[in-house]
Amino acid sequence: MIADLRSSTWPQRLLGVFFMTTGILHFINAQSFENITPDYLPAHLALVLISGVAEFAGGLGLLLPQVRRQAGIGLILLLIVIFPANIDMLVHADEQSIPEPLLWARLPLQPLLIWWVYRASLRQERSPTAPCSTT
Repeated sequence: MIADLRSSTWPQRLLGVFFMTTGILHFINAQSFENITPDYLPAHLALVLISGVAEFAGGLGLLLPQVRRQAGIGLILLLIVIFPANIDMLVHADEQSIPEPLLWARLPLQPLLIWWVYRASLRQERSPTAPCSTT
């Protein structure tokens, strides 16, 4: 497993640690995450814990080449699924402890994070010795 960790790139490691940390925070500070879960969703605590496990597992998966692709797909899907919660936070900005400008700034960060996960886990890098195809 140590060799697997060494085979990951710095962006993969950084993203992996980021997602594992946010996953752990879902358990340490579950109430904060429950507070930002949209009212229209049921079982806030269960959703917070499930998403915490998903973030931690996805982050760990980014570090392991055997499951990196699956982890990337899972994290991208998770980021897409939770995006409406970011919009809901902005719609209810007056009820949030986060300043409204930060809520606005957060919205374009989600697609950027999706792109970064894609680059770190799914995009096939071109080999520098691979011939170019003109067809």
